Amino acid sequence: MISIAGRAIGPAHPPFVVAELSGNHNGSLERALAIVDAVAAAGAHALKLQTYRADTLTVDCDGPAFRLGESHELWGGENLYRLFERAHTPWEWHEPIFARARDRGLIAFSAPFDPTAVELLEKLEVPAYKIASSEIVDLPLIRLAAATGKPLIISTGMASTGEIDAAVSAAREAGCTRLAVLSCTASYPAEPSESNLRALPLLAALTGEVVGLSDHTPGIGAALAGVALGACVIEKHVTMSRADGGVDAAFSLEPAELAALVVESERAWRALGNPVIGPRPSEREGLRFRRSLYVVRDVRAGEQVTPGNVRSIRPAGGLPPDAAGEVMGRRFARDVPLGTPLSWDLI
Repeated sequence: MISIAGRAIGPAHPPFVVAELSGNHNGSLERALAIVDAVAAAGAHALKLQTYRADTLTVDCDGPAFRLGESHELWGGENLYRLFERAHTPWEWHEPIFARARDRGLIAFSAPFDPTAVELLEKLEVPAYKIASSEIVDLPLIRLAAATGKPLIISTGMASTGEIDAAVSAAREAGCTRLAVLSCTASYPAEPSESNLRALPLLAALTGEVVGLSDHTPGIGAALAGVALGACVIEKHVTMSRADGGVDAAFSLEPAELAALVVESERAWRALGNPVIGPRPSEREGLRFRRSLYVVRDVRAGEQVTPGNVRSIRPAGGLPPDAAGEVMGRRFARDVPLGTPLSWDLI
């Protein structure tokens, strides 16, 4: 179990639902603040930003290495610098976005992409840091974030087990004592068939840490399946409306879907219960209405037991239905009125 801003996160607690704003503000602070309000109204627990500028991620170069492949479903052929310029959240927006989130009861934090981003976020007193999947190999960045003493959430998209181990080790060695590790498929959007959620218990065993899911698939199905397999953190991108477009809109949840995720993920977590088989406390009343053998008309002493006077009916209380073969043909030991549960002393 770990905690972020006083909120406990772990198997014994409902899933921690993080809404990722990313580039869905579409270049408008007003829209970004509206998304914050919608996230809070949906009942999510946290809002996450990404803190970078185009020139902290790449350089303004247009060679083939700096363009996405033409086959990319969303950003085919785009220049990296131009894409990051369009998608980034201006640094001067961070303070008003965080303030609005806190006013709405949300935990607000971010994913830094370089040391200057950590410096900014420290000034803004974020309560935690996220390490994005692409940055899992940037061990100096992980060490820097970990050295703040704040909780880290590390996404593992594209990472090998060796890279995951190196990142977790770097975080621990730099002083991180509150760590969550997220399974992630770093494609946008991601195919559900590539989620490999059955690996969540393996990720927990490999790292020994709280695990979760950073999910880029459509809808909420994969996230709910993740909860069933041990995900304690669920991160999803959010937008006001996919129809409005935007760099991440295609794989983002709308507010009503986010609200459904919050409700259904907690319901899924509650449904996990305990590894026991047998009647539940709430089923006690139902046990009274199982079938059993009853006398179904008034009978006299000495009368033979037949299917006409003894049947398997509800409620419980009589001999089990399977005893019918043993009692048929025997005789009643005394007069018995209709509605009496059959017992061995009556025959």
